[in-house]
Amino acid sequence: MSANETTPTPTPASNFILQLIDEHNANGKFAGRVATRFPPEPNGYLHIGHAKSICLNFGIAKKYGGTCNLRFDDTNPSKEEQEYVDSIMDDVRWVGFQWDGLYYASDYFEQIYQWAIVLVKKGKAFVCDQTPDQVRETRGTPNRAGENSPFRDRSVEENLKLFEGMKAGEFADGSRTLRAKIDMGHANINLRDPILYRILRAHHHRTGDKWCIYPMYDWAHGQCDSIEQITHSICTLEFEHHRPLYDWFIRELGIYAPQQIEFSRLNLTYTVMSKRKLLTLVKEKHLSGWDDPRMPTISGLRRRGYTPEAIRAFCERIGVSKYEGTIEMAWLEDALRADLNKKAERRLAVLRPIKVVIDNYPEGQVEELDAVNNPEDPAAGMRKVPFSRVLYIERDDFREDAPKGFFRLAPGKEVRLRWAYFVKCNEVVKDASGNITELRCTYDPATKGGNSPDGRKVKGTIHWVSAKHAIPSEVRLYDHLCKVAFPDEVPEGQDFTVNLNPTSLEVVTAMLEPSLKDVAIGTKVQFERLGYFSVDKDSAPGKLVFNRAVTLADTWAKMEKKGK
Repeated sequence: MSANETTPTPTPASNFILQLIDEHNANGKFAGRVATRFPPEPNGYLHIGHAKSICLNFGIAKKYGGTCNLRFDDTNPSKEEQEYVDSIMDDVRWVGFQWDGLYYASDYFEQIYQWAIVLVKKGKAFVCDQTPDQVRETRGTPNRAGENSPFRDRSVEENLKLFEGMKAGEFADGSRTLRAKIDMGHANINLRDPILYRILRAHHHRTGDKWCIYPMYDWAHGQCDSIEQITHSICTLEFEHHRPLYDWFIRELGIYAPQQIEFSRLNLTYTVMSKRKLLTLVKEKHLSGWDDPRMPTISGLRRRGYTPEAIRAFCERIGVSKYEGTIEMAWLEDALRADLNKKAERRLAVLRPIKVVIDNYPEGQVEELDAVNNPEDPAAGMRKVPFSRVLYIERDDFREDAPKGFFRLAPGKEVRLRWAYFVKCNEVVKDASGNITELRCTYDPATKGGNSPDGRKVKGTIHWVSAKHAIPSEVRLYDHLCKVAFPDEVPEGQDFTVNLNPTSLEVVTAMLEPSLKDVAIGTKVQFERLGYFSVDKDSAPGKLVFNRAVTLADTWAKMEKKGK
C-alpha cells in the first residue's frame, strides 16, 4: 500500500505481535516472561505516532502481567535536551501508563564500550579513517556491492590503540570511526561494515563531557535491550532490515538475545509526523510551540482538549499490522467525540453573535430555565440558564433569504430556542451599509420548555445566550494543520510548509452562558450544536480562552457545501 492511500479498518484481534508472544509463551522461549520497553530519543516532543507505540508496549506488558521500561535513547547529545526528557515522562504518564524501570542508554555507555572492545579483539571491528562522504561512496547500492575500506585490515593491536585514542579525545571530531567488520558485499546494506562509534565533542545532558565518542543507534539499541533482559523489542517497520544487524551483534557478543519485532508506524492525514518537520514548525515559528493545539504532539493534542481515554481508544481501534498506509484524521476525531459525548457537560455559547430582541417579552424580566447538563449522564444533573428580552444567536442560524431545507431562523419563520420558547422573526434591522445589526422577534409564552400545546410543528432548534448575562470569551477555532491529506507530497523545489493550512486557526470573541465564568483550565464542555471545547492554559481571571477540540457534525453545512 502506498503512502498516499488510507488504510482499511484493521482488526485488533489479528494483532500478529500478540500471536507471536503467545507462541513464545507456549514453547517456553523466554520462560513465560514478557518484558517490553518504550525507547524514545529525547530530541523532541512525542507525537500521536509515539502514543501508538506507548499503548502497544505498555499494553502488552499489562496484558501478560509483564514489565515495560521507559528507556531514553540518548546517544546523540547534539540534538537532545532535558526539556524533552521531562516532556516525554509527562506524556507517558498522561496517556495512562507507568514504567517499571526508568533507564537511559547513557547508563550503559561503559558496558557498550567494553563490548566494542570485545568485537575489536575478535577481529570483528576496526577503526576507519574514511570521511563520511567516502564511507557513503564505498557502501554501494542495493544492486552494487560495496568496497572494503583501505583501513579494514588493520591489526587488532592497532585498532585497540586507535579506539582507545578515540575515547581519550586524541583525534578530531569526525576524523575516525569504529566500524563492524561484516561483509561489504552483503545484500543487506545495513550489514556492510556499519559504523559503531563516531567522535563527537558535544555536552551530554546527563554525562556532561565525560565522553567524546558516542555509539550509533544500531549498535547501542540491541545491547541495551539485552542488558535489561527485554523479551520483545518492538520497533517500527523501517527497522525490519536492521534486525539481522541487531541479531549479529548479539550473536557475536554471546549475550542474552531479545526478539525484535516490527510493525507499521502511524501516519495520519492532514498533518506531519516527522520530528524534523515538527521541529521546523517550532523553530521557524509557523506555530506557537510544541504544544500548539494544531500539532500532532501529545502535548498539543492534550492542550487542544483530547483525553487520554480517546488516545488509547484510537490506538486500540487502529491495531497493529505490517501494512504501511495512512489513517484518516477522522478516526482520531471520532474517538474524542465518543469519549467526550459521555463525560462533557453541555453549555450554551454563541461564537459569532447576532442580536435578537424579543419585542413582546417583558423588559427587565429574567427567567431561570432548567437545562440538562449531559443527556448521556443522568447523574450530571441540571443547571439554571438565564433568559431575557435580548439574546444572542449564531449568525449562521439566520438567513434573510432562506433556501429550501433551511430550518433555522428566517423572516416570517418560527424556530425553537433550546430549553426556552418558540420565537418568530418579524423584522431585520440593518445599518447604513446594509449589514444586519439585530433581529426583531416575538415569542410564544405557551411554548416554555420548547413544547407546543397546540401541536404545531417547528423543525429547527437553535441555541442562544442572554445578552445581559453573557460572558465574553476568546475562542480559538482550530482546523487541520495541513490543507491537503498527504502533506509530504510537495511540488519539486518546495518543502512541506507549502501545504500548511493558512486557515488552521480562527480566533473569535464568543458569548457564553454565565455558568462558565469560573471554569478551571483543562475543563472540557460541549458547546451545544458547535462541538467540544477545552479551557486553554492562557486563561486568567476575567479572561477565558477556549480551544475547539473537535467539531460536531453539521448537517446543514455539509448540505450547503455539497450544493456549491
